[in-house]
Amino acid sequence: MENNTVNQKKSNRRKLIIVLSIFALPVVLSTMLYISGWRPAETGNYGELIQPARFIEDMAFQSMDGKNVQLSELHRKWTMIYFDTASCPAECIERIYFMRQTHRSQGKYLDKIQRVLILTDNKGIDSLNAKLTDYPEMRVLTAGKENLSRLYQEFGLLTQADVEQRNIFLLDQQGNLMMRYKSTSEPAGVRKDFERLLKYSAEN
Repeated sequence: MENNTVNQKKSNRRKLIIVLSIFALPVVLSTMLYISGWRPAETGNYGELIQPARFIEDMAFQSMDGKNVQLSELHRKWTMIYFDTASCPAECIERIYFMRQTHRSQGKYLDKIQRVLILTDNKGIDSLNAKLTDYPEMRVLTAGKENLSRLYQEFGLLTQADVEQRNIFLLDQQGNLMMRYKSTSEPAGVRKDFERLLKYSAEN
């Protein structure tokens, strides 16, 4: 009888040790990994934060119908900006579609976002309207070479290769460049970024 009691206590002690070990193991492993300097790889699902955010200087553009537009007129809304040629090949349409779907996913915050395509040239511009029939809310702007060159500098597009990377940029409501999304950015990650930003800006 006494032996049975002793054996039962030993068994209960072993079970307790096993349970405690299960809970303690993740803590021990994470501590060891932290001390060793290991960090998880970036997922690439979210935008690249521009640090510090850069105010984009005002400059003149023209709309597709020839009207003068100041960059400052885009303020008061979150602005998605994309650079591409007027011929807007298939890859360009894919990015414009990506912008539209991201915009539409924001529900009650739809009116706080706008989408802008800035043309890097005028070749093939006559056929552009037909390509954008499914994207009526996309604002299309052109600029002279001098202003376009200035804008490239403002956005950190220092070479032609930078311009052709098909990044999507995000300006806040005051005209500050704050995010960059690469062509490899996952749609779900971008949507989450927008949800957080819009919710935060609505609360403040």
